[in-house]
Amino acid sequence: MLTVTAVATATGYSVQQIRDLERLGVIPTAMRAPNGYRQFGADHVRDLHAYRDLAEAVGPVEARHAMRAIRALPLAEAASLICALPARLEWERDQALAARAALRVIEAEATTDAEPVAADTMTITELSRALGLRASTLRFWEQAGLLTPDRVETRSGSARRYPLIAIRDARITTALRAAGYGIPEVRQAITAIRDLHDVGDSRTTLDNRLHTIARRQLALLRAAAVLAEIIRDS
Repeated sequence: MLTVTAVATATGYSVQQIRDLERLGVIPTAMRAPNGYRQFGADHVRDLHAYRDLAEAVGPVEARHAMRAIRALPLAEAASLICALPARLEWERDQALAARAALRVIEAEATTDAEPVAADTMTITELSRALGLRASTLRFWEQAGLLTPDRVETRSGSARRYPLIAIRDARITTALRAAGYGIPEVRQAITAIRDLHDVGDSRTTLDNRLHTIARRQLALLRAAAVLAEIIRDS
């Protein structure tokens, strides 16, 4: 049996952190010696290492919930919970890849002979002509959430005006659609680029994000074997 101090040495957690994680149900309740001191086993050390990997992969809140839940849920539900964890990481990876695809389009636009935008905004007619599209296509893309034009009041009602960001999104959409991307994939790319806010240093940002996601995926794989053991033994 191990003392809490020995477990702290073996795992890198502080004594108080181990007590907190025990209280939260992340690790099993320790046995008590006749003198009242906690006594831990090798499974506690194993589970704490798994928790560290899982927290790196999905965040400490979700990791605590998962490790507590799989000890109480029926086998099928516990297994389903763990099998669902990689989905969020895969979604984040897809977002980063979509943003990188959109970024390539932005960079390509900057190095081609595409007609520069002469004004801060364009009408739907001006933009459709610049891109070689029908105005109805731009309206459809707006309905699909790919473009967000401004609305300005005119004598006859209201009209669409496309600011620079909307023009950029329209160029990205045109290029990705021409490359065979479906509407959902284009929407994902546009959303990812919008989330970057500043695309000036976005290639490095995206490369770093993908590297971090890969590390988190590996951490999840390391934790998975222990999580399966916990489910099996619960």
